[in-house]
Amino acid sequence: MRTEGDVWDIVTGVGLTALGVATFRALESALPEPLIRDEYAALFVRAAGEPHFLDILADPPTLAGAPLVPGFMGLRTKFFDDFFLSAAGDGIAQVVILAAGLDARAYRLDWPPGTVVYEIDQPDVLEFKNRVLAEHGATPRAERRTVAVDLRSDWPAALAAAGADPAAATAWSAEGLLPYLPGAAQDALFTHIGGLSPAGSRIAVESIPDGAASSGFAKIETKYLDKNPFGDIDPAELFYTDDRTDPEQWLGGHGWSVQAAAPADLAATYGLVLPDLPEELEQHWERPRYLSAVRNPGPAA
Repeated sequence: MRTEGDVWDIVTGVGLTALGVATFRALESALPEPLIRDEYAALFVRAAGEPHFLDILADPPTLAGAPLVPGFMGLRTKFFDDFFLSAAGDGIAQVVILAAGLDARAYRLDWPPGTVVYEIDQPDVLEFKNRVLAEHGATPRAERRTVAVDLRSDWPAALAAAGADPAAATAWSAEGLLPYLPGAAQDALFTHIGGLSPAGSRIAVESIPDGAASSGFAKIETKYLDKNPFGDIDPAELFYTDDRTDPEQWLGGHGWSVQAAAPADLAATYGLVLPDLPEELEQHWERPRYLSAVRNPGPAA
């Protein structure tokens, strides 16, 4: 359960969910025709040495005896990859990845010259990430600046101290983040983003409507899969379930033009044929909405 001001590293609490995401990015990358390629993901998992995720990497879960294609993580990752590449291609040179975790986009995407990528996350998470990348001689393809700060605190000040320009159009991402923030912190997050986003700025958001309904997800996974992808933890137990503003409504009401897609929409866009899933598992899988928005000219509503 979450507590006020709690902290974590890569093998505890919320950090474990970032490690799980890296595990499934690694599995997606190992497919014959992957949606994304993340050669760093497996390096992070092996360096962390967490037994469950090492086992998942070596022997992925199966559904009714058939290999479970990690397409969900592939879809999610490709959505954010394409968002950033589109924004960069249109001339946005300032990028902010909120709750960056083990995201390696600064290293694996083809960024135009002059792009600066800011990664915000907990200090221990960034320290682990930096150490693993350095040990493997990884070189970023953009200027990378890490911002070690909790998103429940004054992260805009830390971002400014790292050199971010509040007058520059910015591409923001909130991937796998919002349920792990208290409602007040989530609402403040969007307010801060709005204040730091001149016209032309963009944002991509993974939104989970009625996030509290996901609390039984681990039990459903255990019912149908031969092993729980996240082991003994239920990620939803780390969620905050207090009231908060719906991100799509907030953005639409504050000067952003918003587009929304469901996982099935992304699958159709990327030409991925999804396996048949049991109804209750499919209902959970289809819950997220993927939002992309552009800041309109003129004052916010």
